[in-house]
Amino acid sequence: MSQSNLDKIALYVNLAVIVLAFTTSVAAETVKIEGLIKARAGDEMIVQVNELAEQAFLLTDQTKVEQVGGLFKARRTQMSMAALIPGLKVKAEGTYNAQRQLVATSVKFSGDDLEQAQAIQAGTHETRMQAEENKAELERQKAALEAQNKALQQQQAQLAEQQKKIATNKAAIDAAVARFGQLDDYYILDEVTVYFGNGQVKVDPKYNAPLLALAEKAKTIDGYVIEVKGYASPVGSVALNQQLSEDRADNVTNILIQQGHVPLTRMLAPGAMGESHQVGNDKTEKGQAENRRVVVSVLQNKAIAGF
Repeated sequence: MSQSNLDKIALYVNLAVIVLAFTTSVAAETVKIEGLIKARAGDEMIVQVNELAEQAFLLTDQTKVEQVGGLFKARRTQMSMAALIPGLKVKAEGTYNAQRQLVATSVKFSGDDLEQAQAIQAGTHETRMQAEENKAELERQKAALEAQNKALQQQQAQLAEQQKKIATNKAAIDAAVARFGQLDDYYILDEVTVYFGNGQVKVDPKYNAPLLALAEKAKTIDGYVIEVKGYASPVGSVALNQQLSEDRADNVTNILIQQGHVPLTRMLAPGAMGESHQVGNDKTEKGQAENRRVVVSVLQNKAIAGF
């Protein structure tokens, strides 16, 4: 081999040694910083150096964690990595690995700084717990308010429905008052009273003939109308007696319309008078029988009669 080739080989070897030495130097570069632990995420620790700079360290099983103390910081206590909590002031050292990750070789801190960081953590935890409780309470209050609003809407709907029913009832009452009030303008030209047994609403067939005769007579009267009022004795409940008086009036009206062929236009709406207008002594059976009745009247307007 010529001397020239030997010289070239020696040059290449020297260059390789220089590159290797440089690479090893970079890989073994030691970084030392001091700051506050900003965050922990698994095996990563982020240290806040100042307002603008922060450094991430990779924690490994070889990372030495120590608490230093004493007058000259000579007393050292090995600590678990669990002590590396956010807010702790530390001095961290590390070197870069082949992936350019800064691997922590040691992390040191004082006992006073650890106590302060733990106090901060406790306060933060308490604040967070209080915030969660406040949030839960707000959610409960929101749910309660929604339930109250729903109940209020239901009450308003029920109130509106009740008001509607009240208005309907009032209109019916007003119409009845007006109808019966106008009877002062009529003459009673004929009248039939139908009596009923206690609790009975079916018309005794013996009243059919008088009712049909009244209907025929009414048809001879100019401008006639027929009024039917049902009554009950005070025996039993008020509600039951009201219903009895209504059913009795309806049944008599049906006979006049269906058998007597009285036009609907000539019939006033049947009146259910219940226990009102007692004509007999309700303390006696005879008086009670007199009160269980339907009164049918043939009316003629005074103006038409020309009296």
